[in-house]
Amino acid sequence: METYNPPETPLVVLYDDAELLAVDKPAGLLSVPGKGPHLSDCLIARVQQAFPQALLVHRLDRDTSGVMIFAQTPAAQRHLGLQFEKRQTRKIYIARVKGKVAEKEGSVNLPLIVDWPNRPLQHVDHETGKEAITDWRRLRIEDGTTRMRLMPKTGRSHQLRVHMREIGHPILGDPFYSEDAETYPRMMLHAESLRLRHPNGGRGMEFKAKCPF
Repeated sequence: METYNPPETPLVVLYDDAELLAVDKPAGLLSVPGKGPHLSDCLIARVQQAFPQALLVHRLDRDTSGVMIFAQTPAAQRHLGLQFEKRQTRKIYIARVKGKVAEKEGSVNLPLIVDWPNRPLQHVDHETGKEAITDWRRLRIEDGTTRMRLMPKTGRSHQLRVHMREIGHPILGDPFYSEDAETYPRMMLHAESLRLRHPNGGRGMEFKAKCPF
């Protein structure tokens, strides 16, 4: 069984009001509990210690850090959930990937579905996969690796991780899709910003969390 050692870091609240809450999730912490008591420590449990009424809206992978929002009322949860479902939110991630990316920008459009024998891994499947689109922009080359800005248009599981591997530049430190996971202290993927509409009144809001790598 894989060991789970979530970081013992204090909760970082980026924003809170009566309707919603934005926090900076640390890498290595599950968003929601896994199966079994050893996987009970997770972000929503920590959030609910401080905000007992907080409700889940979306998730980040365990090894991804960055902006994650929670609703503070059932009505806000429905409102925010619909924005994610209808692709009305705008997410920007920072990643460091293997190798030197030649082009300045591009887009990956490859449908994804769970790889059942190897779940939770996902893979490209043009027959049964669900649409998955990621726009990307090269930021800079660093020591033979590339820092990228990733802008997913869809929200499939492991989308950014699979898409980067498929274009030949897996995310550094990715335990599932990269061969060099042991070389890095963490997976180099961070949810830097999230833009959405406030559930009460609909004003546009953007939450940001500084990239830690």
